[in-house]
Amino acid sequence: MLNYVWLALILLGFASAVYLDVSDITSNKFRNNGQLNCTVEYSESFKNQKTTDAKIIVSKKSFGEFYNQSIENDLVIPATLTKTNQDNLYQAFIKIDNSAPELLKEIAASSGKEDDIIGQIKFYSTLDSSKYSAKITLESVSFVYLKKVTNEAIKIAGTAVEIALGLIGLMAMWLGVMKVAEDAGLIKIIANFIKPVTRRIFPEIPPDHPAIGSMVMNISANMLGLGNAATPFGLKAMEELDTLNPNKGTATNSMITFLAINTAGLTLIPATAIAVRAAAGSSDPTIIIGTTMFAAFCSTLTGLTMAKLFHLISSGKEKFLETVKRNLKKILFIILVILSVIVLSSSGALKFLSFIFNEMTFNLFKRTIEIISVIAIPVIIVSFIGFGAYKKVKVYEQFVEGAKEGFNIAVRIIPYLVAMLVAIAIFRAGGAMNNWLVPILKIVTDPLGMPAEALPMALMRPLSGSGSLGIMAEIMKVHGPDSFIGILVSTFFGSTETTFYVLAVYFGAVNIKNTRYALPVGLIADVAGILAALFIVTLLYG
Repeated sequence: MLNYVWLALILLGFASAVYLDVSDITSNKFRNNGQLNCTVEYSESFKNQKTTDAKIIVSKKSFGEFYNQSIENDLVIPATLTKTNQDNLYQAFIKIDNSAPELLKEIAASSGKEDDIIGQIKFYSTLDSSKYSAKITLESVSFVYLKKVTNEAIKIAGTAVEIALGLIGLMAMWLGVMKVAEDAGLIKIIANFIKPVTRRIFPEIPPDHPAIGSMVMNISANMLGLGNAATPFGLKAMEELDTLNPNKGTATNSMITFLAINTAGLTLIPATAIAVRAAAGSSDPTIIIGTTMFAAFCSTLTGLTMAKLFHLISSGKEKFLETVKRNLKKILFIILVILSVIVLSSSGALKFLSFIFNEMTFNLFKRTIEIISVIAIPVIIVSFIGFGAYKKVKVYEQFVEGAKEGFNIAVRIIPYLVAMLVAIAIFRAGGAMNNWLVPILKIVTDPLGMPAEALPMALMRPLSGSGSLGIMAEIMKVHGPDSFIGILVSTFFGSTETTFYVLAVYFGAVNIKNTRYALPVGLIADVAGILAALFIVTLLYG
């Protein structure tokens, strides 16, 4: 499944880039070699200097007539002018900032830099002592999207390696700590403590298997927002699960269930989203904690349910029907609970409970989670190493052995990470998402009340963490962090995960090539989280 998705991302991204570039060339979108009317404002000593700073002023009327695009105000663009050998002809080095029209940003980006454009200005007549009427010809632009595809693919390949190398230290440290805890018997104690839960979620895994302890540590770290600790624990869990795998290279049911929990993004404190909201000037950055917990819970429940459903379907029709009949009462009870939540929410009861929770215990809950998040990592390290010393484990030697394993895992995931991130970069840079996927999905999302501005964020989140973070920050800048859309995209970010990245890294760690139905399960969980976020945010703040 992942093989076909990877190929589709590359082909769609490339096809979109070619189509959009041909369309731009055919329509002469960038008016190559055309002359745009403008006014140049300069200092009095301008004529006596070879190079001088100036301002290029383009009226909104001239810009609209030239590019067939309207702008709100006249453009005032700083530039550096250099004399040429021809009379009244100057080379212009123009600086572009975030307030410039998108078209000028595209022209600037096409040359490899994002904040400058080179052009030529021809002076015609003097308007007053410091102004000339002129015409400017900007640098020629072509194949913008194909250049983006090339640049992004090369850039992200380097980034993927940096990510993997950045994991080496963390992997070495945490797997060293886990090795000490495992030899001391602490992982077995943890596994036995939560046996009643894990036995139901992971029936194929022996209750005292080391994989249980690693998975618990991973899930706990994710819930506390300790992403740096969660990944090493998760990769260790995948290695342990692979020891039970009878068919190497093919994902087991337990692996898929574990990754369903990971891609659901169950987090108590969405620290990154809160930090972005605070930086954007939110009056209440933590307002999304309640909505995020609700959406993440729905996403996790959906992911687990779909994983189990796919398990049954893959086991054969007879076993599927037999299992449904045997658990019919439980299935009906779950459906009743879901319907009850929807009814209570729609009647306003959830608003009342949210109000009571916020007023009475929210600050205490928030403070408790923050304290736990701060002390969790040092407490885990000290307690695990200390328990190993108490059990007379050679803690230093065992730590080093575990650290060696961490180094090997971090290096092993590089090819998988490069492959997935390059495909996603090509898909994004080629314009396939914004120009093809978004318009198609709007047919479905518009009737659900999904704001058009929030849809790119919902689509980007499973693909790229940094990409979705950038979209979220931009939306907050435009609409405000405390607007309905601002709260909605913050909840999207906090209650979902980068599914493609997680699958590439975790499966890559154990050389899994046949991922079976892991991707559909992860994406369905993402969809559930997005819809739940839309539901709860609309209910409380819409």
